[in-house]
Amino acid sequence: MKWFVLLIALLIAVVSKAQTQNIWTKKTSFEGNKRSRAVAFSIDNYGYVGTGEDTADMTHNDLWRYDPLLDSWTQMSSLPGSTRRNAIGTTLNGKGYLGLGADSSVSGSGIILDDWWEYDPLINQWSQKTSYPGGYNIYNQTGTAGVYFSTAFAIDSVVYVCGGKMGPNFYGTDLWKYNPTTDIWTRLADFPGGDRHQLSSFAIEGNGFVGMGIDHDLYRKDWWKYDPITDSWTEVAELPGVERGAASTFVLGQHGFVVFGSDGGYKDELWEYDPFANSWQIRSNFPADGRKNAIAFAIADTGYAGLGTSSSGKRKSFYAYTPFWPLGIYNEEISINTFPNPASNFINITVPNSLIGQSLQIFSLDGKKAYSELITSTSRTVNLVEFARGTYILIIVDQSGTLISEKINVL
Repeated sequence: MKWFVLLIALLIAVVSKAQTQNIWTKKTSFEGNKRSRAVAFSIDNYGYVGTGEDTADMTHNDLWRYDPLLDSWTQMSSLPGSTRRNAIGTTLNGKGYLGLGADSSVSGSGIILDDWWEYDPLINQWSQKTSYPGGYNIYNQTGTAGVYFSTAFAIDSVVYVCGGKMGPNFYGTDLWKYNPTTDIWTRLADFPGGDRHQLSSFAIEGNGFVGMGIDHDLYRKDWWKYDPITDSWTEVAELPGVERGAASTFVLGQHGFVVFGSDGGYKDELWEYDPFANSWQIRSNFPADGRKNAIAFAIADTGYAGLGTSSSGKRKSFYAYTPFWPLGIYNEEISINTFPNPASNFINITVPNSLIGQSLQIFSLDGKKAYSELITSTSRTVNLVEFARGTYILIIVDQSGTLISEKINVL
């Protein structure tokens, strides 16, 4: 009830602003034409979409960059490896990582891939890295070593790859981490939800969240939190909607979003997950047709989603989502003062005495932790020299469990 009352009060205070939020806006369609089973990620102020299959069921290895300021697409250097569909991709420390998948659009034919690539947007070039060691390799099966229909997320300086499909009725539970610094893969604690493919995932506040997908027989809607410090899993609130696989995700602030998916049909729902309350809320439905095997990513405080397959076939339309106000429910009675803001080299943070002893954390808008400390005094100067340019969220949770947040803009 407390959360509900706070939410209503905030809505009344910002009703005029809320009229332009929780909405989808149509953007320029993907210029790689109609595409499904592609990969998407964002780096700094751009989104990237690549690979997948077209209306002729031909797989691709191209890469396209989306500029939200110009609302335009530019073709970039193609992935040097095989064409593919149902690959995985994510972003870490200003670079993109893409790999795995299957090189044929026909199930049961072609090659299941295990190659792994790093994309540097500054020079628009790809570098091949150590191949993924999971898949058939760990199950002592004959055939290729790769996997497709898996999922990936990034935390701090590590990429994580979970689950996936290796052949007809042959799915995995394994979780692997890839360290770009050492170019080494390490196997971790298996996903506890059982064999699964068409999974979805995102990372928030130093934890990975993995869920939904298909086991051997059924669509699922359970979600699990992975703690990289303890290498352990904890079940969290399941999606309130119907079970589904092949959904798409993005992160805004400290909340995860799930859109699209299939339970045999095509879903257009948008769900928002709050890790602090461990709860889901339905948001504005995607305004076009429901889809599966689509793409999604976030740039700053806006989500983007599109492409995929609908009941009418493969699509290329593309939309931006402006989130509901507020992304985090916060306590307006406790204020955080930041100066200067925007800032470049440092920022002064002042908090009330009641917050001494609590944890102060700063996150980028894609959910990566940039700074953390225990509050020992009412004032603190944080060095921003190592921060990339962009918007960050300062988070404190007070003794009552109420979230307090403040935006920080780094120049």
